[in-house]
Amino acid sequence: MKEIIHKSGFVSIIGKPNAGKSTLLNALMGRKLAITTPKASTTRHRILGIENGDDYQIVYSDTPGVIKPKYELHNRMMRFVKNAVEDADVIVLLIAVDEKFPEAELLKLASKSHIPKILAMNKMDLSTPKMVQRRMDEIGDKMEFVEQIALSATEDFNVGPLRDLVLRHLPEGPAYFDKDQMSDRPERFFVSEMIREKVFSFLKQELPYSSEVEIMEFKEGEKFTRISANIHVERKSQKGMIIGKGGTMIKRIGMAARKDIEAFLDEKVHLELFVKVSDGWKDNNRYLRGFGYE
Repeated sequence: MKEIIHKSGFVSIIGKPNAGKSTLLNALMGRKLAITTPKASTTRHRILGIENGDDYQIVYSDTPGVIKPKYELHNRMMRFVKNAVEDADVIVLLIAVDEKFPEAELLKLASKSHIPKILAMNKMDLSTPKMVQRRMDEIGDKMEFVEQIALSATEDFNVGPLRDLVLRHLPEGPAYFDKDQMSDRPERFFVSEMIREKVFSFLKQELPYSSEVEIMEFKEGEKFTRISANIHVERKSQKGMIIGKGGTMIKRIGMAARKDIEAFLDEKVHLELFVKVSDGWKDNNRYLRGFGYE
């Protein structure tokens, strides 16, 4: 049953690629919900993380990094970001202190909403206090924020105080989700993301950006859960790279993914991976709908 509680609302975390949004979501939630890799633009979907306290419910939205679209895939990713901003009760504008990207598009997007905005300067562990303050002053001069905070999501530093600032500006109201719910996404989604994370981690250059994972079977049994998935790529040459010589790469991806999936599901998993060439999927509406980019 949904309850009347003191504080409840949606908090959208927006920023440029590599700002550390997914790492921050995981730190706030105290567990891994969103995949993280060193590569920019790893996040493609909007993922809700639902944190429940004794008298509050915070619904965090992790969103794709703000980019200029090159494909229909990018257009849909940016639609996720815009929807998250429109739904939000509070916006956390996350900017990495070492970012080289101009913030104009990000600030323009945030400025369209008149809800409270919190400036969170991430990766303070990679800089000096003087540099962190200078960057915060630069951004603060361009937009009005109700709060400002420097933090390190990877070091879990000032993550708790950020939560306190969020709660200060959340409205009162009922919970949006049941209190035992941690996300709006099904297990199949997180399994596909864990596989895609390994593709991003193990393969270099642009190949990960040409790949997508589709769960074909997810069948729970008494002894283990059987999962099969297709890794979609755009060209035949990419298929060979993912399979690897003698199947070594796809075995490596599968073993690493299975380990994470078993930890996530807390049960044994039999995982089968296949590679399928789906030419031009990033601009194909049928493929994109099938992959969940609605």
